[in-house]
Amino acid sequence: MTNVLVLSTPGCPHCRRALEILEGLKREKKDLRVEHVIVTEKPEVLKKYPIMASPGIVIDGKLVSQGGVNERQLRKALGMEDI
Repeated sequence: MTNVLVLSTPGCPHCRRALEILEGLKREKKDLRVEHVIVTEKPEVLKKYPIMASPGIVIDGKLVSQGGVNERQLRKALGMEDI
């Protein structure tokens, strides 16, 4: 199982796009679990993952990206570049 945590802020278009891309990737990678946290509602998560731009993308406990991402970047981070 691959766990992805998306750290977002309210109204963030980059966050919304990252979540849309990840939902699409879940159809290909069946063992992908995506959790969405709005950091203004759970500020304690910023102690563990102190992001400076949203979305923050955490894969299996490791912060791998901050700020806008595209599908290619997410595929690479998830080890899906060959799929």
